[in-house]
Amino acid sequence: MNDNDKAIRAGREVVRIEQLAVAALAERIDEKFARAVDLLFRCEGRIIITGVGKSGIIARKIVATMNSTGSPSVFLHPTDSVHGDLGIVRADDVVICISKSGNTDEINALLPMFKRLGVPIIAIIGRTASPLASDATVILDASVPEEACPLDLAPTSSTTVA
Repeated sequence: MNDNDKAIRAGREVVRIEQLAVAALAERIDEKFARAVDLLFRCEGRIIITGVGKSGIIARKIVATMNSTGSPSVFLHPTDSVHGDLGIVRADDVVICISKSGNTDEINALLPMFKRLGVPIIAIIGRTASPLASDATVILDASVPEEACPLDLAPTSSTTVA
């Protein structure tokens, strides 16, 4: 097998793994999803979206999409928020937290503050048994059976599903 054939085979395998992850996600769209949509539709403030690392990059993309569709949204960096930026969150906002593990220190530090403000929390998470899931108003299961990265280092399927 030459290098071109290897590259083609690897590319097809990545797409196959991600296709399976997205197909599994489609089966999990249920009343929780409908509740999340309802919270966002009825939001009288802004949609605050947060995440760390690759989840933060996905959060920024969702913010851009929400703003493009007329839903006022802002990215809140979890680390910056505990150093003063949390002041952008108001009681009439809705928060979306994106986390593969559902247990990042930065997000965990925000949860009591969100709860004190009384904002609904939509969690897009890869582990439904996690601290974030425990504090969320709505849990959207973004788990994947495997990442497309052969070394399981880079979040691939999980970022696609989020």
